[in-house]
Parts: sequence; structure tokens; C-alpha cells
Amino acid sequence: MGNSFSNLAAFQSLHIVMLGLDSAGKTTVLYRLKFNEFVNTVPTIGFNTERIRLGGAGASRGISCHFWDVGGQEKLRPLWKPYSRCTDGIVYVVDSVDTERLEEARTELHKITRFAENQGTPLLVIANKQDLPRALDVGEIERQLALAELSPSTPYHVQPACAIIGEGLDEGMDKLYEMIVKRRKSLKQKKKKQ
Repeated sequence: MGNSFSNLAAFQSLHIVMLGLDSAGKTTVLYRLKFNEFVNTVPTIGFNTERIRLGGAGASRGISCHFWDVGGQEKLRPLWKPYSRCTDGIVYVVDSVDTERLEEARTELHKITRFAENQGTPLLVIANKQDLPRALDVGEIERQLALAELSPSTPYHVQPACAIIGEGLDEGMDKLYEMIVKRRKSLKQKKKKQ
């Protein structure tokens, strides 16, 4: 039956922002979650937004999310801050094969998570393109992105995935949802103590 908090969450739409460098696969992830099929995409100029009812078999099944997929080109990255303000969760998509840009991806990720409004916001890192040769494993992605250096208040999970076939996406969304619920409960308890 679940607790009243999880029942309440099922009727609310979560605000999720999807970020990452250009060509990491953000829009492919978005439309795989929306349609559960591969959709050929073009580089995002600006943003894409979709309301999606998650369809995995885990904790996030049936949860309604409003996703904002913000373009990753360098000239669009200043938009990341206003789109990520007061979000329930951040999905950061990384190309697991593009080792030459991982330092840039790390810099941008740390920049966005350091904003005061994003302190403590749950972070799901999608280690995309795991189906390709020379894809870095989760441990190496975590190390290269220096996730251990994030604020201790920022919960994160690294999910290996292949957005084209959808592998790993439902599991990642389950982990993100669990982190969001845990954060909401914690914030609710803090309010009660005040």
C-alpha cells in the first residue's frame, strides 16, 4: 500500500532538468523515456520539454515528470542555471566514450551543482553509450567526473546506459526517484523541527 508520502508523490509532477555537453545523448534519453523507442534527433538549440509518466518496473513507475532537456553547446550553457533552479532532480548525461571531453564535462557539472539553489539536489549521472567499444565503466566515469568532490549534501548515482536501446534508463530513473523522495522526507522533517 505504501506510505502517504509516496501516494502523494504519485499525483505530483516532478521537475527534472537534463544537462550535459552537446552530443552526449540528452535528447535521445528524453525521447526514449517518452516513447520507449529510438527517435532520431538533431542538436538541441535551446531546449526540449516533455511531460513523461515513467514506465519502468521499479519505484518510479507511473510517476509524472516534467523534463527540461537544455542544449549542451557552450553558448547555451549559461541557460543551465535558470533551468536548474528549484528542480527536484538533475540528470547529467555523459558520453562514456568521449574521454577527451570528460574534463570539460566535469567542470560544467561541478559548476551547476555548486549553485546555492542546487545544493542537495539529487543528481543522476547517465554514463551513456555503454554499448560502444572503449566506453569507460561506471567507476572510471565517477573518478573522472570527481563526484566524490561534490558537496556532501548532494546525493548522486551513476547509471550505465545505452539510450538508443533504453538499457539502464529505467533503473537510473528509479534511483533518481528514490533520492528525490529521501530528500523531500528530510526537508519535511527539518521543517517540523523548526
